[in-house]
Amino acid sequence: MAKVIIFGLLDTAELAHYYLENDSEHDVVAFTVHKAYINTDKFKGLPVVPFEELERYYPANLFTLFAPLTAKNMNRLREDVYLTGKRKGYNFISYVSSQATAFNTKIGENCFILENNTIQPFTSIGNNVVLWSGNHIGHHSKVGDHCFFTSHVVLSGNCVVESHCFFGVNSTVRDFCNISQGTLLGMASSLNNDVNEPWGIYVGSPAKRKGSRLSYEVY
Repeated sequence: MAKVIIFGLLDTAELAHYYLENDSEHDVVAFTVHKAYINTDKFKGLPVVPFEELERYYPANLFTLFAPLTAKNMNRLREDVYLTGKRKGYNFISYVSSQATAFNTKIGENCFILENNTIQPFTSIGNNVVLWSGNHIGHHSKVGDHCFFTSHVVLSGNCVVESHCFFGVNSTVRDFCNISQGTLLGMASSLNNDVNEPWGIYVGSPAKRKGSRLSYEVY
């Protein structure tokens, strides 16, 4: 059991609080965000403190962090919070729903894995990954850091997903695909081949590249 501070004050933070309080042994003790975004001193009945001053209130040797942020700016906002927390000396918990099937999969820090995910044997999940509800991660696949799977995504077996990728609802990846950093696969799209160019947007069935995502933001 850990004493946890959740980063955020919006819907995802509220969901994280609910899941941790009702489906984990962890004890949520506070929330934190950047000082400029604080407009209340309480959220869900718990203190809200500035992220810039977090160590003053909750030292890293006694408390842990959880930052289950959205995929905004292709997961780079969540990455920045995660890496800043690590520089401050904090460890991060991961949450894996009791209603997910994970088969002792290697799962990194600050992952948010919700109900009805199936993560087959011989897979690995990197740091700072979100798997929303109802996804399938096929056997012998590897998911890199800072990725976001929405819902009902099928990643078939023996795939390699590099960092910062985003998968829209009901998207599908066939087996043995390698997917480059920062790939966005659109809703209901089907990817049948390797993606060799990073930071691309792919849509359709079969999915085709529709441009670059260098300045693209996902909310």
